[in-house]
Amino acid sequence: MQGTPDTPGTQGGTPRPPATPAQMLKEMDHTIATHLLSQQEMARRLNMNVTDITCFAYVLEAGEDLLTAGDLAERAHVTTGAVTGILNRLERAGYITRRPDPSDRRRVRVAAEPAAVARAYALYEPYYARLATLIADYSPAEVAVLADWFTRQGKLAREYMDEIRGSDT
Repeated sequence: MQGTPDTPGTQGGTPRPPATPAQMLKEMDHTIATHLLSQQEMARRLNMNVTDITCFAYVLEAGEDLLTAGDLAERAHVTTGAVTGILNRLERAGYITRRPDPSDRRRVRVAAEPAAVARAYALYEPYYARLATLIADYSPAEVAVLADWFTRQGKLAREYMDEIRGSDT
């Protein structure tokens, strides 16, 4: 049973319990806290700090569509000066290389080092395999709702972060 728009679906054949918006927000807060602690541990295991691992994750996500330092600064919500320090640390540690931008010789593009990609994937892959198993408990319609919610919540969080940063004057 996958449920209808007004009824919960199932979790391993057991109906999902109903939840209020307040319960959902509480669980979201707990998930965010757990995620932050998890990111700290992952960063520690890769000999990075959380900001550096966040930037490295953006480099990995970009794949062959290499990011510029400016792209990375924008995505990570850090200054271009800060991203220079981040890239220096990541390059010294063997996580990334900088390549000249073929369309603008003043810019560089950031590429992940294959050995670093392998180290990161070895650490993250077991977790993502567990997430895949969890996601399999949801119908395609439920996965679509979750993806929509994460997308919209992420946009809202970034907008709010920009708003409160702008009030620091």
